[in-house]
Amino acid sequence: MSASPLSPEVSTPVLLVGVDFGFPHFDADLQELAQLAQTAGLRPVAHLTCKRKAPDAALLVGSGKADEIKLLAQMHGVQEVWFDQSLSPAQQRNLERYLEMPVNDRTMLILEIFAQRARSHEGKLQVELARLQYLSTRLVRRWSHLERQQGGIGQRGGPGETQIELDKRMIGEAIKRTKERLLKVQKQRSTQRRQRQRQGVFSISLVGYTNAGKSTLFNALVKARAYAADQLFATLDTTTRQMYLAEAQTTVSISDTVGFIRALPHGLVKAFQATLQEAIDADLLLHVVDASNEAFPEQLQQVQQVLHEIGADRIPQLLVFNKLDALPAQRRPAVLQDWYEVDGQQVPRIFVSAAAHQGLDTLRQYLAQTVLAALANDPDATTDPSAIDTDTETTAQAEPPAVA
Repeated sequence: MSASPLSPEVSTPVLLVGVDFGFPHFDADLQELAQLAQTAGLRPVAHLTCKRKAPDAALLVGSGKADEIKLLAQMHGVQEVWFDQSLSPAQQRNLERYLEMPVNDRTMLILEIFAQRARSHEGKLQVELARLQYLSTRLVRRWSHLERQQGGIGQRGGPGETQIELDKRMIGEAIKRTKERLLKVQKQRSTQRRQRQRQGVFSISLVGYTNAGKSTLFNALVKARAYAADQLFATLDTTTRQMYLAEAQTTVSISDTVGFIRALPHGLVKAFQATLQEAIDADLLLHVVDASNEAFPEQLQQVQQVLHEIGADRIPQLLVFNKLDALPAQRRPAVLQDWYEVDGQQVPRIFVSAAAHQGLDTLRQYLAQTVLAALANDPDATTDPSAIDTDTETTAQAEPPAVA
């Protein structure tokens, strides 16, 4: 077990807890959970990690560690406890009773951020649906008001409908209404996509792990003003613009989609099906990777997993390793265009810095050649990134990052 303080900010003080079950993706420092908490407006004041062979059915961490969590929370004046792992409804209820304070998990934290950030009508509906579906699993007599209500006056037929049954029915009706409203929006977006397809417009979608720099790259390519910031889930709503490629003398459609993250709630993946449909229907995916993050191989695989879940894993990809300017000298690549192995396949890769506008000319040339190949009815043609003219690019003399 380890515990350490984190830098304070003006917001609700919270304690972060992570449990290592031996999985390779365990974040020992809980850095990503801390970023999520700060993005949601919380203030992580301490974190605690521990190891277990298997989760405790009642408390996830066992009573001994629960005592340590309670003591640490009291020492730091914590108001809430957030777990990096998903909690079952029963575990959440038991922990709240044991710790005598609100307890939530990573899934709820992501849902909170999405609820705060959604701007479009479609985005708000998608978040509402995901939250309702999540809450529907939490109705396990977690709150004191979920007690049995008696039947009407003079009735002898036994107890009436329980409060939990009422809540389930109300949430079920809300889910049904939200799905109907979302279906209408999805039909409108589908009509727009069909119009683009009838016009023969080549479609490109930006995908990638959250905070990889997708929106910054999108703005740099199309000179748009989509919101971009150095934070998780800076943008949630899909933005589509037209981009003219002078080298191919044609216009393409390019979309900026929501970022992915480890353990992205399945409810959100399903609820955001309409938004992610832009990626499913794309002719080419620009998979943006934060090259400056040492955990980029794992993040890349997390994105691949979500793409597989939504049926977009067979669409041609170009890996865009972003934030070249943030790489230390020892990690700078010797060449800025090469190939990278993803799921046993060689995928073309280009290094860029969207913020510093490095490598964008090379990226545009690649896109132009890909579009020209598509227009020539050669869908299997794959542009070799090493064949692109790089006279205008600056290369460094160092070994490229190792392939995961």
